[in-house]
Amino acid sequence: MTGAAGFIGSHLVDRLVADGHRVTAVDNLVTGRMSNLSDALATGKVEFIEADVTDVDSLLGPFSGVDRLFHLAALADIVPSIERPLDYVKANVDGTTAVMEAARESHIGRVVYAASASCYGFPGAIPTPETSPMDPRYPYALTKYLGEQICFHWGQVYDIDVMALRLFNVYGPRSRTTGAYGAVMGVFIAQSLAGQPMTIVGSGEQTRDFTYVTDVADAFATAGDSNISGEVFNVGSGGTYSINRLTELIGGATLNIPKRPGEPDSTYADISRIREHLGWAPITSFEEGVRKIMENADDWREAPVWTPETIEDATRSWFGHLGATDPR
Repeated sequence: MTGAAGFIGSHLVDRLVADGHRVTAVDNLVTGRMSNLSDALATGKVEFIEADVTDVDSLLGPFSGVDRLFHLAALADIVPSIERPLDYVKANVDGTTAVMEAARESHIGRVVYAASASCYGFPGAIPTPETSPMDPRYPYALTKYLGEQICFHWGQVYDIDVMALRLFNVYGPRSRTTGAYGAVMGVFIAQSLAGQPMTIVGSGEQTRDFTYVTDVADAFATAGDSNISGEVFNVGSGGTYSINRLTELIGGATLNIPKRPGEPDSTYADISRIREHLGWAPITSFEEGVRKIMENADDWREAPVWTPETIEDATRSWFGHLGATDPR
């Protein structure tokens, strides 16, 4: 598995170990943390290898003898991708090419790729099916979609079973707490712990398909066990939830700031295909998921506490590059 020490990757490692598998966990530790793997490593069923996915030769050893590969390694976040697009191309496009080439040379028969719902841009259909047009609005979204296409192309040409899972708004324990302004849930929790108001963008009536991380890990495990190939599936919660509802569940003061460009009013996955073809369905309700993450809220005590001023400064490039293309 690549990206094994990251947020989603480490939860998938835990799930695979619980299912009785031995796991080779690959990560370059740029954003991943060894602490995320501490419980899994203690079982003796996980071998950790520090390696960069852009280097084919460094992957051949870890991939030897592997029967299925989960490729989760990637650079994330919108603003850094706008400011440093070549870094994202290298990690997410060149890196995925190297991973697929190493998989080919290692005779790995099955690859499951962590794709992104950001490729839909501003979807016309809500809930959004997999057949929706691709409309990536920033380099992160584009590089994740190109990575998806690379996986399927290598699968077709070199006879590798490939499946891609387009993930919607994943949240839960171990999500990254430092660095760029990013996922709203982590921003709100850090603000709440610091006694600061949660900064609601616009009216707060916009909705997101918040999907709990262990449900996502279950989707990957299910995809890995499947014999379906050449397909892409959405992975979502089965619902969509307003930002105002999120602040109610966290509890505390709020502060409304101006609506920003470059964001859809709603993300909401149509998950009927993954239900039908893989028999997968999420089991964690939004309320239960937020309760679980608040039980681990101490993880965010050292996270940046964003204010309206620092948010405006951090997202200036976002506004500048995406504002003119916002159709709303």
